[in-house]
Amino acid sequence: MAIVTPFQEDGQVDYDRLKNLVNYLIDGGIEYLVSLGTTGESATLNSEEKKKVFAFTAEVVNGRVGLVAGIGGNNTHEVVEQIKKFDTNGYDAILSASPSYNKPSQEGIYQHYKAISENTSLPIILYNVPGRTCSNMTAETTVRLAKDFENIIGIKEASGNFDQFNQIMRDKPEDFMLISGDDPVALPMIALGAVGVISVIGNALPRQLSDMIRLCLKGDFKGAQKGHNDLIDFTRLMFVEGSPAGVKTALKQLGVCGDTLRLPLVQVSNSTANQIIASTQKIVK
Repeated sequence: MAIVTPFQEDGQVDYDRLKNLVNYLIDGGIEYLVSLGTTGESATLNSEEKKKVFAFTAEVVNGRVGLVAGIGGNNTHEVVEQIKKFDTNGYDAILSASPSYNKPSQEGIYQHYKAISENTSLPIILYNVPGRTCSNMTAETTVRLAKDFENIIGIKEASGNFDQFNQIMRDKPEDFMLISGDDPVALPMIALGAVGVISVIGNALPRQLSDMIRLCLKGDFKGAQKGHNDLIDFTRLMFVEGSPAGVKTALKQLGVCGDTLRLPLVQVSNSTANQIIASTQKIVK
């Protein structure tokens, strides 16, 4: 679960609501949390804020579920320095997105993750999200990294490319994990052999999502289909005006946290908010 970062109306981190959110997700059956992934608006937090959010989240989780730190960027040296300074207490792994904007070659992506791997003892989850980074990490590069570095343990794949998923599943080391990075395709990806999803919508609907995913992992795709279908409209609304604006609207409706974002992100329009509220009410009765 890639958790959002709640903010007060003045834009400061809302630690009371962050605690509330973490407990809500754990009570909802989520098995591990990602703190300050891109869904957590990490790009708009400064280094001191990130340090405090990481420490606070680890304190609240208190070992009840797995905890992953989102640490990435397009300056490899800076990412490595952040990792070297990172307090690993309470954290089980690092999720790091492939560099954005620079459009590195496949060799550049490989060398970026090689530098990260060699500077942390924590397991690393790769993150391929070409819709945001504007460059794709190919299946060949993913498998190469998986085979060359023992602490690179999996990939959050959000390319939407099923041919690429097939190649990863065919060629990867047996214990390397393919993880869905897109809520809408979690079910079919698990059918291919993925081990789960790092979700956005689960911030608002942890129980509904967890129940559906666990049915998939048991191979009961017929049973999972109803839960999947029930979430289709809700999931679409979560992204129609950008993430995490949509899911924060749902979280506000549920009383978990507010819907404040930091610029350049803004709240969804009134029209979309009304649709999200109606969809949330329909699911959470």
